[in-house]
Amino acid sequence: MSIKIRKAVEDDSVKVWPLMKELAIFEKYIDSFAITPEIVRESGFHKNPPDFYCIVAEDDDKIVGMLVYYFLPYTAQNRPAIYMKELYVDALYRGQKIGEQLMHALREEAKQKNCGQIKWTVAPWNKAGIKFYERLGANENRDWLNYEWNI
Repeated sequence: MSIKIRKAVEDDSVKVWPLMKELAIFEKYIDSFAITPEIVRESGFHKNPPDFYCIVAEDDDKIVGMLVYYFLPYTAQNRPAIYMKELYVDALYRGQKIGEQLMHALREEAKQKNCGQIKWTVAPWNKAGIKFYERLGANENRDWLNYEWNI
């Protein structure tokens, strides 16, 4: 098994979508999950600029991990930031440092785009995720509370 980390291309849309669905089940929002492979293709590869970018982990021809992100172009530091929206690795491939490789690829992308920060959220019940991010050297930001306004 040889894992390749690369930026997603349009043909990956149908291969990334099942991981997005698995993440929705894992994070308990499958009842409101409205993404389809067609939406992935349109939003990520046909729009200019795209709504999101994606880095994938590939084993042969199978996508086994994904990291979805977008840019926050305007920040108080006068440098863009990256917001990581989704990180997911197929359960059969966990424990092989694929998530770590995806995060390092995102960090390189942030450096190339002159970003000052990578931001994300993690569910408080996701202890394995929290431990993973802390092992990478990430810090919990307790300065801000997350709010939502459902429309």
